Amino acid sequence: MTVTPLPRAETPDVFAPATLGPVTLRNRTIKAATFEGLSRDGQVTDKLVDFHVQVARGGVGMTTLSFCAVAPEGCQAKGQIVWRPDALPGLRRLTDAVHAEGAAVSVQIGHAGAVGNPKATGLPALAPSRHFHKTTLSFAKAATRNDLRRIVREFGESARMAADAGFDAIEVHLGHNYLPSSFLSPRLNHRDDEYGGSLANRARLSLEIMRAVRDAVGDRVGILAKLNMDDGVPGGFWLDEAIPVSRWLEESGSLDALELTAGSSLLNPMYLFKGDAPLREFAGVMPEPLKIGVKLVGSRVLRTYPYQDGYLLQDAKQIRAAVDLPMILLGGITDRAIMDTAMSEGFQFVAMGRALLREPDLINRIQAEPRTRSLCDHNNKCMTTIYRGTRCVLVDSGHPSPFADAAATPAAPAATPAGEAASAVEVSA
Repeated sequence: MTVTPLPRAETPDVFAPATLGPVTLRNRTIKAATFEGLSRDGQVTDKLVDFHVQVARGGVGMTTLSFCAVAPEGCQAKGQIVWRPDALPGLRRLTDAVHAEGAAVSVQIGHAGAVGNPKATGLPALAPSRHFHKTTLSFAKAATRNDLRRIVREFGESARMAADAGFDAIEVHLGHNYLPSSFLSPRLNHRDDEYGGSLANRARLSLEIMRAVRDAVGDRVGILAKLNMDDGVPGGFWLDEAIPVSRWLEESGSLDALELTAGSSLLNPMYLFKGDAPLREFAGVMPEPLKIGVKLVGSRVLRTYPYQDGYLLQDAKQIRAAVDLPMILLGGITDRAIMDTAMSEGFQFVAMGRALLREPDLINRIQAEPRTRSLCDHNNKCMTTIYRGTRCVLVDSGHPSPFADAAATPAAPAATPAGEAASAVEVSA
């Protein structure tokens, strides 16, 4: 199946307002969910608010608060926000601050599943089938039907709290081998009940979650799903299965837009990012038990993949051709040219991660001068900062990183506690 680019006259302007479900964005650019590392004890901090205010001030249509867990065992890092009533005042403060800058704000909700960190949560991680995590050196236990019923309910309850906190949209994390994604994966899902085996069974949990979210919030907010096209590992979930799952999500009526991604935070984290794999820097922030291992065999896990602009476009076009849902292109969005390419190929929005870490005002600058290109060089060293406040390590006098100060007062210990690097890398493309 092929996609015919839209004629120039029909190609939307990336800087024109656009609707996403019930929400109108001032333009079609979205700050992707990137692990900020700035929450403490499950609460919003001033630094976390400032992080998103600066992105909003920089011109983005919508910024996304990174992963907030629907259940305590669903966290992948210490101090992460879990959906509960005592977190809502801080979340409302964040949404109000972003709205004051003229941008919309979404929140990513999810359950880490086997990517979860028992050392941080004090609870066993959950997976479709028993799984040994080589980083945390612990087993994730197979989720029971009661676990799954509870988690589906918690997704709905979390979505309701997100709407009450003033978020304009909710992004449900169905990718990166977090819990719903691991159920989709034939490599990780060895169940013989209604949640395993056939693709329809493996997709059951994702569909139940999305229906619960829609039932909880109706049309109060926009609803997005972030879905893997390819886990990047042999025997994993891949494009030929992602196409029918995308259709089923569309047919469920639970989505306003679909964002496509790739890779496995559990098995192949660098598959999403492309560019350098900074092994030395990763080793530098690891605790002693893992430092030597990263130096010796880290390249087997943290692989290097060549970078090019729009690197998820070709696969995403195949799903674009299969569904009518509004779609968000992620992966190597760095300048006006690739934004316009995305629009001409039928995508309604573009999402940016590392480029906006490097320059949160990049959208304003591209709008003012279309030849402007991101200064991000995809060295991926930002990934090694996530437990001290995620930031770009490239700071120059022309465009210093506004997030440099966020790392000066750590939100977590400078040396990553043993096992806490498990999910390491949730910095989007």
